Amino acid sequence: MHNPTLSFTHSLTALSNILDKAEAHAEAKKLKPEVIPQLRLIADMLPFWRQVTIACDHAKGASARLAGIEVPSFADTETTVAELKERIAKTLAFMATIPASAYDKAEDRTITLKVGGQDRSFPAMQYFLSFAIPNFYFHMATAHAILRANGVDIGKSDFMGA
Repeated sequence: MHNPTLSFTHSLTALSNILDKAEAHAEAKKLKPEVIPQLRLIADMLPFWRQVTIACDHAKGASARLAGIEVPSFADTETTVAELKERIAKTLAFMATIPASAYDKAEDRTITLKVGGQDRSFPAMQYFLSFAIPNFYFHMATAHAILRANGVDIGKSDFMGA
């Protein structure tokens, strides 16, 4: 299996850069630091900060599970853009500790996790392609859309990254 951290790393780095623009937007508009993390597209949707933390959780979770190692637990306590950037940096730092060789024969693994309070098992490739990747990009795209809908000057090229 290829190293799954490569695409996660690229996208999370792009998200960190987007957060720089969100921070500049907040400063220009004289918004309090806690405003951006609490933004939503609609009332019954998770706020921006949860979109970011869940994207990070899917990246670190998939990377760890496919490498056959313990998924680290991060507290969900971020209330500012700076703290969200720290969460991304911590996720990237964790993924950087996993050697590419850890993914050798990953496709032979069975991944079991709780989904909706129930244990759910997947062949590794099915987990990666039909669960981890779609969930990661759902939360990445939603985070981007929340900022864009609230006036942060970002576009597709920001989402795609350098």
